[in-house]
Formats: sequence, C-alpha cells, structure tokens
Amino acid sequence: MTTSSPSAPPQPTGRQRGALRLAALLAAGIGALAWLGRSADPAAKPLPAGPLTLGAAIAFTGNANLYGQDQRMGLAVAERWAQQAGAPPRPVRLQLEDGASDEPSAIAAFNLLIRQGVIALIGPTLSQQAFAADPIAQRQGVPVVAPSNTAQGIPEIGHFISRVSAQSSVIAPLSLDEALRRDPSIKRVAVFYAQDDAYSTAEVAIFQKALAARGLTPVTVQRTQLADNDFQTPITSALPLNPQLVVLSVQAVAGGNLIRQLRELGYRGQIVVGNGLNTPNIYPICQRWCDGILIAQAYSPELNTPINRRFLQLFQQAHGDRPPPQITAQAFTAYQVLFEAIQRLERKGGLAGVTLGQARTNLMTELLSGTYDTPLGPIGFSPGGEVLQDRFYVAEVRMAPGGRDGRFALVRERTLTEIQGQESKP
Repeated sequence: MTTSSPSAPPQPTGRQRGALRLAALLAAGIGALAWLGRSADPAAKPLPAGPLTLGAAIAFTGNANLYGQDQRMGLAVAERWAQQAGAPPRPVRLQLEDGASDEPSAIAAFNLLIRQGVIALIGPTLSQQAFAADPIAQRQGVPVVAPSNTAQGIPEIGHFISRVSAQSSVIAPLSLDEALRRDPSIKRVAVFYAQDDAYSTAEVAIFQKALAARGLTPVTVQRTQLADNDFQTPITSALPLNPQLVVLSVQAVAGGNLIRQLRELGYRGQIVVGNGLNTPNIYPICQRWCDGILIAQAYSPELNTPINRRFLQLFQQAHGDRPPPQITAQAFTAYQVLFEAIQRLERKGGLAGVTLGQARTNLMTELLSGTYDTPLGPIGFSPGGEVLQDRFYVAEVRMAPGGRDGRFALVRERTLTEIQGQESKP
C-alpha cells in the first residue's frame, strides 16, 4: 500500500498578496493611532511634580454672566485665601474658561480644560449646562464640583460629580414658610416659571409640592421662556385672579424684569423667588421694585465663624463694604474643598507615582470622604456627591434710597434638623 505525500498549500495570487500587505499595513496603522491616542491622553501620563491645575468653566458671557460675575469674585477670593495660608504641600493654580450661558459652550469649555490636563473642574454655572457637560467629565473620570447647580439629579449624573450648592428641595420651601408666617390668610397663589430651563422646571415642581403640603393650590401657573423680557401677557392673565402671593422660579435677568413689571402693573402682595434670583445683580434690573421680595439662601454673611469672617475680610478688601453674595460664597467653597482635599491627598502620598487619571480618581475619593469648615458652615458630602449642609436662611431684599442698590437682609435662620422635623409632622 502506498501513501502519497501531502500536497503543498495553494500559494496566494499577486492580488491576494497585495490585499494581505494592505491589511497588515492598516492593522499597524490602527495600532499606531491607538498608541498615539493613549500617549496623547493626559490622563495616561504620569502626574507632573509641580502645581496642579483646577479648571473652572463659568459664565462670562450671555444671560448667566450675572451669576458668572459673582462666581469669578468668589474664585479670586479663594485664590487669595489659599496664597495667604502659607506654602501648601502641593501648589494649586486656577485656569478659567468661559462656559457662557448655553450647553455647547459649557461642553467646549469642559473638553478644553480636560484636554489641558486639569485635575478637577468647577462649574458649569447653570444646571441646564451641567446636564450636558457633566457626563463628559464623568466618562473621562474628572472630578466636578458644582458651585451653583441646584436642580434635582445633578450628583446622580455619576460618581465624579458633586456639588456644594444645596438642592432646591431643601431650600425653596423656607421662603414660602416665611411668607405664610407673615400672612397666614394667604389662599391664592400665582406661580411663574421658565419652562425651557432645567433649573426652573425642577424648582417649580418643588414649590408646587410645598404649596400642596401647606394646603395651597395655585390659581394659575404661568409658563415663560428663558429669553423672555416682556411679561405683560402672563401677568395680565394672572392678576385678575387676585393672587395674594406670587412665586417665581426664573433666572436673574428675567426675574428682575418680571418683578418690576408685576409691581408696575399693580400687584402689591408678597413675592417669593427661587435661587435664580440669588444675586445682587438683580438690583439694577428691578430697582426699587425689588424691595420686600423673600428668598431662601444657603449662605449668610452674618454667620460668625472664623472662615466666614476671613472670607468677608478678603472679599471686602477687594470689593468694598458690601456683603458677598451667596453664589460668591459657593464658588469660594468649591475651590476650598478641592484645595483642601488635594493637600490631604498629597500628605497621604496619593499623588505620588501615579498617572493623572489615577490622581483624579484618588482626589474624588478624598473629596467625598472629607469634612470642611466653609463660609457656608460645616459641610461634607454623601457617597453620591450631594452636599451635606445644616444651616439655611431666609432673606428679604431691602433696597437703599434711590432704588439702585440693596442687600439681602437675614430674617430667619433654620437648621436641617428643624426643617426635617417640620416635614415629618402630619
């Protein structure tokens, strides 16, 4: 019996050999591009030994720049506070970018700062922007501390997202309680809110829930737009219903105009406003008509603690005797908690011999585990990034003679324990 030798495998044709070479070249090119992408990613590189950079994307332009002005002052004061505290274990520098007042600008600012290798981000200014930009930071593992995003669901965007701005569900009802304390006979309430703004739609739902819990059903709910400045139509629809209380959940420019037009068209009852009007930049807009509005706040210049006294001193050295706004105090606090977390992490060795990506992860863990003595009072964070704060306030706007300037005068202070105890009562 004979056996035949195995036949040689068929040889590729010239065309097949060319295709194989092309496939190999493509595979090598894809591999090289992937390697270049990894090498260009600052998160993959060793953490540099020098100062770390905090990025801040805040509104310098657009309607939200009224808040951005307050935030810029707070960050500048925070830098001076850090510089005057002595040489830190790890120096920190701040890089500002204009997040403007819309989502594309916030996204662009976040992307730019992340590519430039910041260790963490402060911002953006508006909740609407945060829902668009924060997922970018979350996907790339960059810690974010929001100084002014109060809408429900911000920390839930992801593990790397936190805020020092107390959520509206805690604060907003406090100003309603003050209005009802002043006039227990109130039964008729008109509500105005911006239906195309994430902050306003979230806060107005909280206001309406709080009104229902107090036995009040709005006689009208008027929907406006972010860009509106003329409110004659919704106001003239609401006033014939004889509201005794008006509740506003809008942003600063619109809110200032809405208050002014309400008064000019004859409304004389109480006005409760949401966090969107928590800036003295509304005074030139609504002028003398701002007088008497009630607003709940997460900050009071009258808090008598060493860190708040220092904050006040530094602010007034730069800006005169006027008290700092809440949004300024929150921006200061956002910088402060990141700065202090970086110094603790440096002392523990969590920034030694790691990549920028690992340093960001270590910083987020350290940030959430710490407690902080801030101008807002003592704060911490839940494991999910929600601020844990105990002191809150209700203020009344009191305009100066001439109606061009004013102040948020403290009228009531509440603790979280008191608030929760009141809510638990049947």
